[in-house]
Amino acid sequence: MKFLLNDYIIDEYVKSALKEDLYYGDITTEAVCCNLDNPQFEIYLTTRADGVLCGRHIFERVFKILANDEVKVEFYFTDGDEIKKGDKIARISGNARYILTGERLALNFVQKLSGIATYTRKFQSLADKYNVRVVDTRKNTPNFRIFEKYAVKIGGNYLHRFNLSDCVMLKDNHIALLGGSITNAVKEVRKNISHAHKIEVECDTTEQVKEALLNSVDIIMLDNMSCDEMKTCCDLINKKAIVEASGCVTLDNIEEIAKTGVDVISTSAIVMKAPTLDLAFDYNP
Repeated sequence: MKFLLNDYIIDEYVKSALKEDLYYGDITTEAVCCNLDNPQFEIYLTTRADGVLCGRHIFERVFKILANDEVKVEFYFTDGDEIKKGDKIARISGNARYILTGERLALNFVQKLSGIATYTRKFQSLADKYNVRVVDTRKNTPNFRIFEKYAVKIGGNYLHRFNLSDCVMLKDNHIALLGGSITNAVKEVRKNISHAHKIEVECDTTEQVKEALLNSVDIIMLDNMSCDEMKTCCDLINKKAIVEASGCVTLDNIEEIAKTGVDVISTSAIVMKAPTLDLAFDYNP
């Protein structure tokens, strides 16, 4: 599955990362290999922890761009597969210069994305019991959003808007700019947006929820409310809009939030707090 990703997108990022890491060259590898004629090497990508694999194709592109056909990468798993501690994930063989030079960058991509995919799956597995979607946010690593959103999708979660042009989201500061009136904010927005765009409004109180309903918005976000407040608001909304809960979502409280009747739970934690999965290059493991 390469949802969101195409080679022309991946390659732009990989080339930029290679320039950052290589600069004028890998002086260590070149010094070690300078007197070796076409040195060949074989190594394995392994996991030191249980998790969900993500980033396989990006890993492959690192060596394709760096070495063309002088390095062969053979994966035993695909993105979305569960991997167990000690598993051999892939075999990397070929020109030692390119393998050693690309090792760290390839690992950085696959470790980071596998960590996100692993963490997101934990959240969604808890929310699945209540038919609630867990989605990401725009709190992403700058210039790395496309990969992080890909990892969220591979982990089994769902996506919020990709960027500012996807959907109207009237947050507290937008509303404050128009005197604190949701009604005025929605009216101004409707004058200017396409018919194809939905309108979401962030609400902190029950009164704001009532005002959002009067304006027939598409999505109402319940921001940093208690579970009791969310239950009250879900009853009030009564399926007249999609209900999204947001704010301070953790693995410990996500089930309680899901029980309130919301349709969607958005959280930056699935990306920003995801630990890196411990993967490694092991020689003859």
